[in-house]
Amino acid sequence: MKEKIITRAAEMFLKYGFKSITMDDIANDMGISKKTIYKYFINKEVLIAESTQSVHQHVIATIAEIGSSGYNPVEENFQIRNIFEGIFQAADASPLYQLKKHYPEIYQQVIDREEHECFQYMRHNIEKGIAQGYYRSDVDIENSMRFYWTLIMRINETTMFEKDAKVLELAALIYHTRAIGTPKGVAELEKQLAINT
Repeated sequence: MKEKIITRAAEMFLKYGFKSITMDDIANDMGISKKTIYKYFINKEVLIAESTQSVHQHVIATIAEIGSSGYNPVEENFQIRNIFEGIFQAADASPLYQLKKHYPEIYQQVIDREEHECFQYMRHNIEKGIAQGYYRSDVDIENSMRFYWTLIMRINETTMFEKDAKVLELAALIYHTRAIGTPKGVAELEKQLAINT
């Protein structure tokens, strides 16, 4: 039952907002008593923390699966972007924006987890791109990762609506790829843009 509550709560938080969804809403939606929820979660903040952890684990597992699927590095970034769009497609407000505004401690926990995992992925993606000729051999890997991470985080921390964040995230991905791409990488970028936009 605990996992079912986490899964449904995560869906509702992402769709309707962390602040607006109450324990009563979750209980009514699931057809259970609020007492059942409190049996597993002492308060809403604990449920939010466990829900965001669950989403994080799903995202990281999906990124790992994409990373081992044989995509070229530019295509890989677009595949991951599509996954994120699928997860957050129902959200009106940016989940990170909501967390930072209403639950800053949970937000910081999320960022700490995401930064470590995302840096590992980005480093692997850039190294693979250099090896395969999609990214320039003289790319400063560490700074490229940090620049791109900073762009994405800034967008999600300060953009209220998820639809606006998606537009800016695509612009950041284009900017990042053009900044480190070889002609081969830029050609692949154009191909992916034609397919995905």
